Amino acid sequence: MKILIVIPMKEEFEYFLKSCNSLGYKTEDCTVGKLSAKVIPELNVTLARGGFGKVKFAVKTQHLLDAYTRWDLVICAGTAGALIDDVSAGDVVVATATVEHDFCNTSGKASLPKFEGKDTVISSLRHVSLPAGTAFKLHFGIIASGDEVVLEKRRRSSLHKLTGALVVDLEGAGGARACRFSDVPFVEIRGATDNADQYTLEDFETNLEIAMDNVAKLITSWINPREHKEKDLSI
Repeated sequence: MKILIVIPMKEEFEYFLKSCNSLGYKTEDCTVGKLSAKVIPELNVTLARGGFGKVKFAVKTQHLLDAYTRWDLVICAGTAGALIDDVSAGDVVVATATVEHDFCNTSGKASLPKFEGKDTVISSLRHVSLPAGTAFKLHFGIIASGDEVVLEKRRRSSLHKLTGALVVDLEGAGGARACRFSDVPFVEIRGATDNADQYTLEDFETNLEIAMDNVAKLITSWINPREHKEKDLSI
């Protein structure tokens, strides 16, 4: 299975790579279309940067899908702000669905675009064996996505009420739209860095590395041929 992992920001990308390297995986430089990328041959994974915000992320994801048409799965991997107290910094959320929370349609019945994650991938991730000593919690639920950095508790509460989401980010809906257009399976995985409140920017910097390290541990544990040689990763 050929997996494309698209990571929004440079810092997120670098910490994900650092974690993979610390786990013993070698990376190689490559190019997909116009974009520079990395390959992890042992995992059959390609890593690329998608950019900040859902539009840039959608454009780059679509380019990656057009430049190479044989991807079996696209994973949007990055960080997010927690919308509920049960999700702590460092925890990882696998999206059962990504909801575009800032889609405003006043011409008819209000309806937020919703993009379901690939069900067989989500089911498989529920049974992943994480490395010994892993401290973070793994959650499954809705992720809200929109071009908004949430910095206020009232907005945090209203977003959770509106979408039922566990966390919020800026890019997932863009990647989900590109994958739906190209008919490629998609799933979003996010590490929580903050509580989407007035301390978000400070907490983001503090928890960024651990959040991306945990995301990388989850993904590599899921597809790791060293420990899961008999595991069926078909989607």
